[in-house]
Formats: sequence, C-alpha cells, structure tokens
Amino acid sequence: MLAVAPNARSVLTHCIRTASHVRTLASKAPKSKPDVGSTSAGIPKPRLNYRDISDNVVFKSHNAFNRKAALPVGAIQNIARLYQEQKGLSNTLNEKRHARSTVGERIRLAAKDAEKKQTIMDEAKALKAEITQLESRLEGIEEELFKLAIAVPNDTHPSVPIGPESVAEVLSTHGPAPVPPSPTRDHVAIGRALNLLDFQAGATVTGSSWYYLLNEGALLEVALINYAMSIAIKHGFTPVTVPDVVRADIANRCGFQPRDQEADQMYHLASSSVSSTSSSDSPELVLAGTAEIPLAGFFANKVLDGSSLPIKLVGVGRAFRAEAGARGADTRGLYRVHQFTKVELFAITQGFDGGSISATEIKEATAPSEQMMEDIRGVQVEIFEGLGIPFRVLDMPTEELGASAYRKYDMEAWMPGRGSWGEISSTSNCTDYQSRRMHIRYRHPVSSSRSGDASKPTKSTQTTLPFAHTLNGTAAAVPRLIVALLENGARFGSDGEVEGIDLPKVLKPFWVGGEGRGIVRWI
Repeated sequence: MLAVAPNARSVLTHCIRTASHVRTLASKAPKSKPDVGSTSAGIPKPRLNYRDISDNVVFKSHNAFNRKAALPVGAIQNIARLYQEQKGLSNTLNEKRHARSTVGERIRLAAKDAEKKQTIMDEAKALKAEITQLESRLEGIEEELFKLAIAVPNDTHPSVPIGPESVAEVLSTHGPAPVPPSPTRDHVAIGRALNLLDFQAGATVTGSSWYYLLNEGALLEVALINYAMSIAIKHGFTPVTVPDVVRADIANRCGFQPRDQEADQMYHLASSSVSSTSSSDSPELVLAGTAEIPLAGFFANKVLDGSSLPIKLVGVGRAFRAEAGARGADTRGLYRVHQFTKVELFAITQGFDGGSISATEIKEATAPSEQMMEDIRGVQVEIFEGLGIPFRVLDMPTEELGASAYRKYDMEAWMPGRGSWGEISSTSNCTDYQSRRMHIRYRHPVSSSRSGDASKPTKSTQTTLPFAHTLNGTAAAVPRLIVALLENGARFGSDGEVEGIDLPKVLKPFWVGGEGRGIVRWI
C-alpha cells in the first residue's frame, strides 16, 4: 500500500516500474471486439433497457446524433420494431409452451379413446415443431436486438453543450495567471537539460512514446501519487491497488472503446500458456487503459446493500494506451504516451430516485450521482489548486462524451511550452450505463415496522433490484501533471539556460530524495 503520511520517506516501488512491467508480449494490432453477450467473466449478459429506447425513439435518435455515435442508419427505429416483435413472439411462444404442458393430462384423460388420443399426440408433435421454430426465430431477433442496443450511447444531461470540443463551456478558472507561451519552456527540452527524462532509451527498449523518468523526475512521480492519494483519502475515498491486466470483456462492458473504429486503444495480450488447454478456451486479456476498468469490475455481478452507498475508492495503477500517436499534434514528449501511472477516483451511488426512469423523465429528475460528480470535482480542484498551476474546468459537449458518460467535466492546465491548455483530468457520471453491463445492483434497506424501531433497517423484499450509478475521475495522470509543473515551474539563469525547477511545497512531505542535486526549490 502506498504511504500517505506527511513524513512519507520510503521509496514506493510500485511507482517506479519501467516498461518491463509488460511481461507478456502485447500486440496493438486491431482485434475484433469481444462478445459482450458472453459470460466468459462469469457475468450475465448485459441487461439493456429496450423498453426505454422503444418508448423514446425520437429522443434517443437525437441523442445518438448529437454524440456522433457510430450507429447504423435507422438503428433506434429498428430497435423499437425488433422489441415489439420480440414481445409478440415471446407471448406466442409462452402460449404454445403452456399448451404443450397440458398435453400429458389430455392424453391421460383420452386413454380410452384411441382416435382422440392419436389426434392429441399429433397436436403435440406439431406443437413441438412450432415451438422449435418460434424459439429459433426469437433467438435471432434477440441477438439482432442486442447487437443494435449495446451500441446505443448513454443519455445526456440537459445542461451539456451540443456539438464538438470547441463549444465546451468554461465553468471555472483557478490558480495564478498563465505565463506567456514560450518554446524555452518546452518540457522535453527542460527534462533533457536537467536529466529528468529519456525518450531515446525508451525508444530503444520499447518504441516510440515510451520513456524513462530519471532523478527528480522519478521522485516527482512518487510524490504526485502520494499527494493525490492523501487528498482523496482525506475526503473518504478508500485506497486500492488494482490489477493492470483485465479481461477484454470487462473493458468492453465499461465502454472503453476507441472513437476511431479503425483503431484500437487497448494492448491485447498474446497467450503464453504451455498447458494443454486450448487458447480459445482462455479469456482474452488486455492491459487496462485506466484503473476505472478494474475498479468497476470489482463490483461486477454484485448486489450491494443500499445503506452502504455511496462507495468511494481511489485506485492506483498503470494505464496503457495503444493509440498514443494517433491524434496528431498532441504527441510530443510526455503529453501522450503508451504507459503512465494514474490515480483514479471511483464511486458508486444509488440511481434516479432509487431506480430506473425513462429518458424523458431524466429532465425533471436528479440523482445522488449528480451530487457525487460535484464532490469528485471538488476533490480534483483541491488537488490541482495545491499544485499552484493555472487550470480551468470545462463542461464537455456531446461529441466528447464517448459512449458511457451522461456528463463529463474536463480539467485543463496551462502549458506554456506547448503554448496551449492541455487536459490533466476528467470526471464522468456514467449513471447506469456501466452497471447494466456489469450487473452492479443494490437493495434498498427498509425499516422494520414489527419492531417499532424505524432506525433498525431490515433487508428489502424488492423483486426488481435497481442498477447503481457509477462515476470516475482522474486524481492524477502523472505525465500530464509533470508537463504542467515543468513548463510552469522551470527556473532560468541570467544566460537564459534552465537551471532548476520550482515545485509546490505541498509535495515536499512526499519527496523521498532529500536535497539531491539541489535543482528543486520549494515554493
């Protein structure tokens, strides 16, 4: 467990792992998406709300269009049509099955009438064939319905701006006034001059966009992790370390999918088993793109006690992104890399009024998850304000929400060496999008009327258990924070050459390297 005491001095080996962490050969070639209907991880098939989609075709269609969801033309209308067909076939099939269940009794009663008995037996044979045919048709419709509905994105908060990234709304600004942009403040140049990072060695050992942090660079990662953890724990988040390897099915159920359908964000692990078991029988494994995935998976297929909610976790893990060089200008240095350490906030709350409501009712409803989103935002603001960097909070528009987010805040720091604002964190309220796929439900506690003591909860007798809401937020994406700290905190000599860095004093209790080379000044 990572130390968080103010006088933390021990070296945290978890945070200084190098690219050798990837012990199994990983391929970033695009692979077919795992079948999210499978139960390879022991989780039932996602329970999607077909009725809500069918009852709100216009709303869902507009929502998918506004979010630029990759849906086939007419997908929402086809879902509504298939859902009606499914219901009709299910009713017919149930009637036929009921009729078949009475055949035995009818044959018994007609035992003395050979002709009548034969007629009933012929009916039973016809019923069997008809039921088999209906079951086959129903299975095909359900498969088609599922494939269309699984791609429908989450609903969108009414306050979310509609459009591309450029229409994001600035909710607040924090920290000192931004310093003027300057190429001399480029974090790569600063890092090389002070021997804080090495990309050339990373390229030799692994490839492009892999790196080593050296000296104070490595110590800065350790300090940032412990600092972010300490703030989260102070606000009631339980510390967790997570596996960095997850089943592809789990990642897919979380909605971790590339915006570019031709690219794949995940590293897929090649099977290295030498056992006799066929590789096709083994679950497909991937390197987690964020600790959000294993944190959500921790609760998969569980029924939670409603009185225990909200649950708040802060997890530390490595994040792996195969598409580090896929988005053009944002590829220089530490800003977009294939592997980085990330401190993640994760929360589970009750849903809208304790259960599911329709898309149109959401406009008039509030959920505990909305307040939790503001609470997570508050934790993030406290962390970044302590670092003394200029940053702003954005309400992200529809085209930036991905599949799972109902609403998303981004936090961007001013990076003068890059000459622009750069994302350092985000917060997403996924409502029941993930929980429906992961089967994360909860049971309301009810007060005991027989005991006369309403303060003593008893287990609810709910027949339909509501799905929980899940939220996630970044407490520290370490490389992005290092970029912001180096570019804002670089200290230059009279000759214009960089001679050191000014770091916020909030990190000093978590600094394990002493004075070292004397290039760090605490402010």
